[in-house]
Amino acid sequence: MSILVLAEHHDGQLAGATAHVVAAAQAIQQDSGGDIDILVAGENVGAVAEAAAKLDGVAKVRVADNAAYAHQLAEPLSTLLVELAGDYSHVLAAASTTGKNVLPRLAALKDVSQISEIVEVVDADTFKRPIYAGNAVATVQSADSLKVITVRSTGFDAVGSFQDQGGSAAIEAVDLSFTNGADNTQSIFVKQELAASDRPELAGAKVVISGGRGMGSGENFKLLDGIADKLGAAIGASRAAVDAGFVPNDMQVGQTGKIVAPELYIAVGISGAIQHLAGMKDSKVIVAINKDEEAPIFQVADYGLVGDLFEILPELESKL
Repeated sequence: MSILVLAEHHDGQLAGATAHVVAAAQAIQQDSGGDIDILVAGENVGAVAEAAAKLDGVAKVRVADNAAYAHQLAEPLSTLLVELAGDYSHVLAAASTTGKNVLPRLAALKDVSQISEIVEVVDADTFKRPIYAGNAVATVQSADSLKVITVRSTGFDAVGSFQDQGGSAAIEAVDLSFTNGADNTQSIFVKQELAASDRPELAGAKVVISGGRGMGSGENFKLLDGIADKLGAAIGASRAAVDAGFVPNDMQVGQTGKIVAPELYIAVGISGAIQHLAGMKDSKVIVAINKDEEAPIFQVADYGLVGDLFEILPELESKL
């Protein structure tokens, strides 16, 4: 049986997480065979479909272009997926806000168990996922005929894409004539507030610099700006900094925030609570700056600098 990947997209752009989910699908495909299809659901999503068609290993892109799917609400999307799921043995999505919203509803409607936030594929029925804030990894096996799975994108390297304009995958429209396929009387989109930034998106950035309670105030987070500019980095924060009101919660990295795995992660004034480590410990290189030499963050750091961040950060910026 084939595998269906739910594409995630924002403002007419295919989200980078989708390429990571396709990589997980390829790992399943090696054991189960079949094709990998991508579902692009939204309004005016032609450009998204073309980008999805260029992803390596994709056989077909199925497009559901309808105003009901414009904001990827769980109710209409799950109804659509229920109709399409009969053609597939696995349905995958990123473990993002969208994936965590839509796939549990699909699993409930199909009366199957969801498998959440996998980081490794053992075979077509067996997967590994972190539990207890990443302190243990559970191996789970499903006997359900349909596997509904969210994928932690940091666990899989993104697939490449073909550079030729045509791509490799066929693009076809989904027949939306089935009953109530595009109707949605259960929820309405009210509004969204998007944080505008010239910096890279936190979850996909190659370099992340995060501040914690040790920053002292939101005003002091400006000390990170110059370093972030020179490194092309996204700026994150610990939950302690968010709870203290220093920065908005969309900057939070950790178990209850965003999971990141950049090439370089710089933790400034972050003690390293287990919940924060769960969100960044898969980073390739971790640098910690903290005045407390006993801080837990140093146990996972590749490089540690003990000292006053208010002296270190300006010097670091000048050296860069």
